[in-house]
Amino acid sequence: MVHESRASLPSLLPETDLTRHRRLREQGRLERADLDAVLDAGFVCHLGVVVEGRPLVVPTVYGRDEWTLYVHGSVASRSLAAGAPVCVTVTHVDGLVLARSVFEHGVNYRSAMIHAVPRKVTDPEEKAAGLRCLTEHATPGQWDYARRPTRKELAATTLLALPLDEASVKIRTGAPDDGDGPDAALGLWAGTLPLTTTWGAPEPDPALPPDVAPPVHIARREGTRHG
Repeated sequence: MVHESRASLPSLLPETDLTRHRRLREQGRLERADLDAVLDAGFVCHLGVVVEGRPLVVPTVYGRDEWTLYVHGSVASRSLAAGAPVCVTVTHVDGLVLARSVFEHGVNYRSAMIHAVPRKVTDPEEKAAGLRCLTEHATPGQWDYARRPTRKELAATTLLALPLDEASVKIRTGAPDDGDGPDAALGLWAGTLPLTTTWGAPEPDPALPPDVAPPVHIARREGTRHG
């Protein structure tokens, strides 16, 4: 699929009935760059869909290009089907907000919701490009290092494409909100408890010969932050 150049991407996200920030509007973000940052910081999403009248939330992996979110699935999955509206969410927890009262407790977070009707990718070139997006999104450098999918493996894989035209972003940062209220006189500690996730040391497959070392693109991620 041929897209327009990145220069033609809108700098702001359009507001629709689904994406308009009605609650905690101060945490809403309208910049397209904020959506990109939330998506780029993760690789697991949750896809909400209704299957045979039953609501389901499916965890899966994703990747993106400028215009499209690609979501991975199996041909045996009834939940990852094209043609029905879905909502995809990506959330990062950056810490707990511990106030003087339980009512004012909260979470520092970054989140995005994408509303779309997914399209099943059938074009071989786009399917390969979309799977490359997924692979490189999770582990940059792995697509060129590992064996590529065979035709049989591609046939067993479902790839859904969702346009990034309708999305909502919210971000909460900073301290508790009760520092200037009556609870400030309670003499209780309040603040934030940051949460960070880092990549650990690569653990080799037990069946791996001892002389096969992890490639540079994997080894160099040890100790780096995820999210």
